Amino acid sequence: MSLPPWAEGPFELIFHAELHYRAGEDFDRRIAMIGFDNAIEVAITTYLSLHPIHRHGREYPGAQVQTWLSNYHTKIEFFETECGVRGLAIQIARPHIVWYHQIRNRQYHEGGSSTPNMADLKGVRQAALWVFSVLFDVPDAEQVLEQRIMALSPSPPPQRDDSLDRVIDNTYGLVEIGGNYYYASEVLFGVDADLYREMGLGLLNTPATDGVPAV
Repeated sequence: MSLPPWAEGPFELIFHAELHYRAGEDFDRRIAMIGFDNAIEVAITTYLSLHPIHRHGREYPGAQVQTWLSNYHTKIEFFETECGVRGLAIQIARPHIVWYHQIRNRQYHEGGSSTPNMADLKGVRQAALWVFSVLFDVPDAEQVLEQRIMALSPSPPPQRDDSLDRVIDNTYGLVEIGGNYYYASEVLFGVDADLYREMGLGLLNTPATDGVPAV
């Protein structure tokens, strides 16, 4: 699932924080706390800096925008106000978000060595996804995140197929290499798995002559 280009920056922060969140080591939990908290602030800053065409026509007075952008707390105030204007329920109260931000500050500015507990880490993660989903109109932000994570997973290695083995071996039989004999399918798969599949499928789809696929 694709995101609009103006949403990619804030989402990248969530994505990288999620990688550390899933790693689960003490260091990763600290970095995840910083990343999710940064994502909240960057999402709000980015949103308020967009042209109205990228906000479904929503406009705000310039002076008010500058006030909202002045510090972290006024940015959260804007977000709460925006939820009220849109008739959306507050999922995570401001005191909790500010609490997560204070933990982040201790990690980032003071070089705190303490590891965030999982309850706080889950809370700031939920807050980051919530703020992003509201401001950028992505109701399935969690699903988008999961797809991005899955895309990092390596593709499963190619597998041999019994039907392809049989049709290749019935056609080409055994192959001698250095005085040893190997099934043609085994050799072909080991050398080029894509060609193995292409050739096998081609033989399967070739009309047989006297019980042997034509080649």
